[in-house]
Amino acid sequence: MAVKKSRLKSKQKAQDTLQRVNQLKEENERLEAKIKLLTKELSVLKDLFLEHAHNLADNVQPVGTETTTTNPENNGQ
Repeated sequence: MAVKKSRLKSKQKAQDTLQRVNQLKEENERLEAKIKLLTKELSVLKDLFLEHAHNLADNVQPVGTETTTTNPENNGQ
């Protein structure tokens, strides 16, 4: 009777372990898919940022061609 109980307990533990392994495999697949999606999203956002930064750089006037403004403190001097 004790041997039978021990074997059943061992068999149940093996089934529980197998079930947990399967759950972890499924979770791992979901996480890998999420990583892939987030990597694509990061790439798109990075490209948008670089394009925006490039456009801003094109719109900035070179230092020598900036218009001068008067300093209000020096008016009349």
